[in-house]
Amino acid sequence: METKQARLSDVQEYDTILLGGGIYASGIAGLSFLKKHIKDLQGKRIIVFCVGASPYEEKAYREIVARNMKDELSDIPCFYCRGAWDMEAMSIVDRNLCSLLRKAVAKKDPKDYEVWERALMAAGDDKCDWTDKRYLEPILTALTE
Repeated sequence: METKQARLSDVQEYDTILLGGGIYASGIAGLSFLKKHIKDLQGKRIIVFCVGASPYEEKAYREIVARNMKDELSDIPCFYCRGAWDMEAMSIVDRNLCSLLRKAVAKKDPKDYEVWERALMAAGDDKCDWTDKRYLEPILTALTE
């Protein structure tokens, strides 16, 4: 279920909670639901995964985890899965933000691009799909431990 429609009473029915969200401005979408209700979910197995357009890069991944999985969330496993890019499928707001971001990044010297900036510029307006079922393997392993 989407966190926008989720109610705590719905989620509490489960022993395991798997929360997945896209990465937006270094934040994991939907994580606010977990932060808000973490005390009410004590004793549940919780796993988080985030999805982004950038290829996996250890430093960037660690920064995302450090920014998002802190305090009472610090012991929750978090995984990264590379997703897809489709400007046409984005909301008008996201499309405009991405266009503005690309214009800002384009002013930089490409040799100074961060990993996510290279991915952003390479994708452009093209539809790209980097999803791979292999990204699920560490998540499934964590679920069975």
